[in-house]
Amino acid sequence: MVKIDGMLMIGSAGANVGKTELACELLRKFGKSTNIIGIKVTAIKEKDGRCPRGGLGCGVCSSLEGDFCITEETNTKSQKDTARLLAAGARRVFWLRVLKTHLKECITALINIIGPDAISICESNSLRHVVEPGLFLVVRGRNSKIWKSSAGDAKKYADRIVVSNGSSFDLNIDRIKLADGKWLLQEKATAIIMAGGSSSRMGTDKSILPLEGKPMIERICEQLHGTFSQILISAGDTDKFAFLGHQVVADKMQSQGPLMGIASALETSANEINFVMACDIPYINLSFVRKMLAEAIDVDMVIPVGSDGKYEPLFAVYCKSALAAINEVLASGRRKISDVFSLCRIKYIELGDADWLVNINTMAEYGKYRKKM
Repeated sequence: MVKIDGMLMIGSAGANVGKTELACELLRKFGKSTNIIGIKVTAIKEKDGRCPRGGLGCGVCSSLEGDFCITEETNTKSQKDTARLLAAGARRVFWLRVLKTHLKECITALINIIGPDAISICESNSLRHVVEPGLFLVVRGRNSKIWKSSAGDAKKYADRIVVSNGSSFDLNIDRIKLADGKWLLQEKATAIIMAGGSSSRMGTDKSILPLEGKPMIERICEQLHGTFSQILISAGDTDKFAFLGHQVVADKMQSQGPLMGIASALETSANEINFVMACDIPYINLSFVRKMLAEAIDVDMVIPVGSDGKYEPLFAVYCKSALAAINEVLASGRRKISDVFSLCRIKYIELGDADWLVNINTMAEYGKYRKKM
């Protein structure tokens, strides 16, 4: 998988749902201040003259010579999608016609043309199987119930399903941000980093162990920055983490465990929806986090469950509506997070074999993780 943080990819559930119009809106917004490359991908299953959309087709598939072809658009006057992208503000626009079996080879060739740090907006479903973009949006029609096969295959990767009536969308594009060369979708949610533990197994404060020259908790904050409208640090020592520039929330009562930290931070949070995570998880799969946030409808918590059946309550979503149950458990003298589960509406989400979710609890685990970096 090729990771391209500077690419915003837009797929579609079907034809004529407004995918290009969304791309043009984004170009009109960001193209004035940033040089953005427009990309349209036509993925071809086989060169036999048959159109994947039905009928006799337009000849695009059958006329392809070789495994792929990269063409630069220069005309802003036609109604072709590539021309519309150029007219909307893209600095350059490229049309990629490519056999599905050679998508990775084709995108590598394009990167050699535009450069590895180029900022781009790309229209494609199929490319998502070989490229991990900074952000992947999939547009579907308001009344559409059928997904074309390429969209159905890529749907699981979507950071957000955008509902369209053809010209307007249920997504406020002001939530889309471009920061330090990476596309982000800012959630109206708070990220809460739990940094109040004793780190007894580590023997030292694991939150400030260096990773790539910075304390681990600072690396975590950098990953969360831009995606969340607020970041809170739950910790007993408010001065220790002042350097992060985020509000530090002390427990209402000390030595009551992480459940008290969650309760205190939820009361302080400016948002109803909150992503709570431990300070010893150095890498955050933001796509998975966004999926949890999207599931936080008419529930109090969204809890991931691994393939081994183990819950991950410190990499989960908590709504403020869970506060009453949490405070009830704390008032009874109990401290386990799982004691709250029976009192709340919970959506369990399958984590699967997520090898990216790593907890660093010992010096041996810390050393092993650093060797992999």
